[in-house]
Amino acid sequence: MAVDLLLGLQWGDEGKGKIVDVLTANYDIIARFQGGPNAGHTLEFDGIKHVLRTIPSGIFHKKSINVIGNGVVIDPVVFVQELEGLDQFNIDYKSKLIISRKAHIILPTHRLLDAASEASKGKAKIGSTLKGIGPTYMDKTGRNGIRIGDLELDNWQEKYRNLANKHEAMISFYNVDVQYNLQEMEAEFFAAVKKLKQLQFIDSEEYLNQALKDGKTILAEGAQGSLLDIDFGTYPFVTSSNTTASGACTGLGVAPNKINEVYGIFKAYTTRVGSGPFPTELFNETGAEMAKIGREFGAVTGRPRRCGWLDLVALKYACQVNGVTQLMMMKGDVLSGFDKLNVCTAYNYKGETITHLPYNIEPENITPIYTSLPCWSADLTKMTNASEFPKELNDYIDFLEKELEIPIKIVSVGPDRTQTIHR
Repeated sequence: MAVDLLLGLQWGDEGKGKIVDVLTANYDIIARFQGGPNAGHTLEFDGIKHVLRTIPSGIFHKKSINVIGNGVVIDPVVFVQELEGLDQFNIDYKSKLIISRKAHIILPTHRLLDAASEASKGKAKIGSTLKGIGPTYMDKTGRNGIRIGDLELDNWQEKYRNLANKHEAMISFYNVDVQYNLQEMEAEFFAAVKKLKQLQFIDSEEYLNQALKDGKTILAEGAQGSLLDIDFGTYPFVTSSNTTASGACTGLGVAPNKINEVYGIFKAYTTRVGSGPFPTELFNETGAEMAKIGREFGAVTGRPRRCGWLDLVALKYACQVNGVTQLMMMKGDVLSGFDKLNVCTAYNYKGETITHLPYNIEPENITPIYTSLPCWSADLTKMTNASEFPKELNDYIDFLEKELEIPIKIVSVGPDRTQTIHR
């Protein structure tokens, strides 16, 4: 058996949670492989909207086991809040949810460090969600971090104290006004850790590889998007982990030759949260209308998302880096009724026409080159079969498939799991 991957191909917020939820019935195990609680995976069904931050999106299915891999960073306080949110739905997460011992823990002082670091940057801030994720990954690579497995050791609180003291000294170094009561934060943190320890901790790489030997099917779920990858994203306006396909191998402990399908998810247009370059961003009424119709606000942070036309240069790049085998187009319904649709098919880069993503896509270097296509006026949200699609939508999909040379297998026409059309 092999592992299938599900990845976002833009700057996150593509709708991965919904598609994992739709696909979960085909898999025995859903495994989250990177990122932290700044990810907001939104699922909507039976008239209820659910937002997950760390827990894999298969948790609402009775059959699936949900694994949080070693590449994930976990905030116990946020995690326990998530668990409490599941209690009202009678989810048996103590048997369905298991955590890698090698996953790192976000401490209260990691969040404080995040705030101090961002405040010190002034106008050059990167748009951090201030969840402590960056500082936690810094401690991971600096070999100072505390991991889930450490909670099983007698001296873990001593390790915690030493690291927290170091963090407080670093906060002082930034010389910015960060008000906090660490004693209160720690009381909440240690109470959450106590609840967290009621879950099963595993050696996840052994668990997952044994599951493959036993013929189990596994779907690896990524967070954020490919253009936020620490190596291949729009650095430094990126997240702190590898959001691309390679991150699934290092974040779960599965070998590259165990990867089978790579599902790439993208919106029919483009959005971005926070700072950073965005070549196709719209600053006019069209962009505002996209944001309004698409309800473009962060599921976790509530931050408004910047909106723009689909950028095929960036999308091709993401498909290439990830080895995408199938595509899923989200929010096609949002574009209904626009006068026309523009798709960026090339860049004018310092006077030269290019079709690849260059090192620097800041606006002083890049001007998007667009191809215009007719839009559709029909309401897609009530459609249940691809045979109902208007000609203009089919033409749009055909154009994208030809440019990307990858089939678009799923088109989402609304937020509910039932508004998912297979082609």
